[in-house]
Amino acid sequence: MRRRFTVPLAAVAVSLPLVLIPAASASAAPADKPQVLSSWTQTSASSYNAWNAANNNKGAWSAYGFDWSTDYCSSSPDNPFGFPFQTACARHDFGYRNYKAAGSFSANKARIDSAFYSDLKRVCARYSGAQLTACNSTAWTYYHAVDIFGSTPAKAKVDRLAQAA
Repeated sequence: MRRRFTVPLAAVAVSLPLVLIPAASASAAPADKPQVLSSWTQTSASSYNAWNAANNNKGAWSAYGFDWSTDYCSSSPDNPFGFPFQTACARHDFGYRNYKAAGSFSANKARIDSAFYSDLKRVCARYSGAQLTACNSTAWTYYHAVDIFGSTPAKAKVDRLAQAA
């Protein structure tokens, strides 16, 4: 008859070679950060919904180091004429701030602005008649303002103003 020897788990753990896994530094973000950022700044409702869910649970995304700060619609009203544009402005700020931090703002600005306009139009879709017309006109004005004056490098801003004239 064979005798079985039982070894406490703690003893096995102590006798195994120690494998060190380098810990990620506090400033290192997951490798998929650019993909996540891109997925949250598209024109679709699903992109907006994914960003909004993350915005409501920022702690789950802390490892990514996203900048969630916002001044909403900057110097424009957040809810012009009662139309709730505040969240659309917050997502727009998110795109601007995070693409600037990534050093790829210029390459993504047009899409971020288009996503903003799509978000505003989704707000307007809740209305009908004269309210719908007023909301869509206001949305176009907000979009056009960021399209022309949104934080672009100075030369590009001058070029865009010249083209608009």
